[in-house]
Amino acid sequence: MKNKVVITCAITGSVHTPTMSDALPITADAIAEQAIAAAQAGAAILHLHARDPKDGRPSADPKLFMGFLPRIKQATDAICNLTTGGSVKMTLDERLAAPLMTSPEMCSLNMGTMNFALHPMADRYKNWKYDWEESYLRESDDAIFRNTFRDIEKIYRALGEEHGTKFEHECYDVGHLYNLAHCVDKGLFKPPFFLQFIFGILGGIGPEPENLMFMKNTADRLFGDQYVWSVLGAGRAQMPFAAHSALMGGNIRVGLEDSLGIGRGRLASNNAEQVAKIVRIVEEFGLSPATPEEARALLGLKGADRVRF
Repeated sequence: MKNKVVITCAITGSVHTPTMSDALPITADAIAEQAIAAAQAGAAILHLHARDPKDGRPSADPKLFMGFLPRIKQATDAICNLTTGGSVKMTLDERLAAPLMTSPEMCSLNMGTMNFALHPMADRYKNWKYDWEESYLRESDDAIFRNTFRDIEKIYRALGEEHGTKFEHECYDVGHLYNLAHCVDKGLFKPPFFLQFIFGILGGIGPEPENLMFMKNTADRLFGDQYVWSVLGAGRAQMPFAAHSALMGGNIRVGLEDSLGIGRGRLASNNAEQVAKIVRIVEEFGLSPATPEEARALLGLKGADRVRF
């Protein structure tokens, strides 16, 4: 797809808490409305988590996912990409419950066990909307996101083989690329592989341009021409890394899961504002956003007619 960029928008995630931004969608209505608006702004893929509408706590409850998935599908042709990561407090079976029920075209898949630390963010706030937020952040200094090789294989067998789901392989460090290569050697995944290079999470690789080049060169060596790549820069690295990726021929992930900002010292008003900004940037480079159908063809997805929502 020459001169096309696949834009993913990660709508709510499990990193940020309600105190941090009033724009963070929590209810099914807010998640659906912001996802639809992000698709209309140019996102071909919508990466989706659920939250408890009472207090914004990350949730794996399939009923909460079904509160917004059918509405998104009815209103837009965008690819719904469900998390299998959930949050560090969820078991693997909890994380798989919604994807197994809904049989999505795509799911995210963290490619290794890692420290996933959010605790420095807690020092920025003194007053909290909900009593769970501060401990959720501060206790992450002792948190491990678990995805062992056995876990990864279980996710692939359950979703890849049984449901025809493809994966956004989230690679937080160079070792995750080698983990994926090992799995590919075992026959667990089929090309084209969709690699999401992630920079700026405490516990993963840092947001330096040299690291982007290193990750890209390593992926070239391991996967040749059998992969499609995208870049996620956390926090203030979001837009610079998105632009850098586009200039290098890669794809882009934005959204309030990854960064709450829209500019220096300014919070985004919604997910669509971030999508619209990166669309303007890539168009200045002579590029344009890929449509959902173009993204499906590029990534070899099964199609929206085969999902269960």
